[in-house]
Amino acid sequence: MALDAPDAAEASDAIKDAAEEQRADNERFRRRAAVCIGVLAMLLAISGLGGGNATKEMLNANIGASDTYAFYQAKTIRATSTQLAADALQTVLLTQPGLSDDARAQIQQRLDSYQATIARYQSEPSTGQGQQELLQTAQDYVDRRDRAAQRDPNFDYAQALYQIAIVLGSVSIVATSRHLLLVAIGLGALATLLMLNGFFLIVPLPGGG
Repeated sequence: MALDAPDAAEASDAIKDAAEEQRADNERFRRRAAVCIGVLAMLLAISGLGGGNATKEMLNANIGASDTYAFYQAKTIRATSTQLAADALQTVLLTQPGLSDDARAQIQQRLDSYQATIARYQSEPSTGQGQQELLQTAQDYVDRRDRAAQRDPNFDYAQALYQIAIVLGSVSIVATSRHLLLVAIGLGALATLLMLNGFFLIVPLPGGG
């Protein structure tokens, strides 16, 4: 049965309206997807910056720890040498009772100087270069290095997930697929959690660092 002319015109208008509405809906979807991709790209850049800083911190702390331990070992060698010299002077005082008072006083003065130097090598809070202070400084460097090593994998995983999410988001625009965009947003949310964990290390990753 043929449609009357007015009915045919109404059906054609309805189809056109539906098509226009679909195009408008798709256009809104594409704009929103593009905004999501832009946000993901921005977060990817922030994650990359955090990962770079964590790596730099790890390297600098490792160098600081190595240098401080080397300085500590040098102090230990000097302290040992001074202690041996002090022991030698102490032996002279004990085994040479015939020394003159003047010679004994000079030896004792030198011995006191050695002992003061040894004490300064062991601890020197004013400069932070005593053996005790150097050990603490080296341990602080080690702690910073280990923390940076634990933070770094979070940024690596976050960057990988952001990149995958951006690819899926781009494909969703071409395919007008809302499901793909939702997957991309989900991956982006997971990457954001990892990135935040990289900055604050709330939960260390298993096997990280």
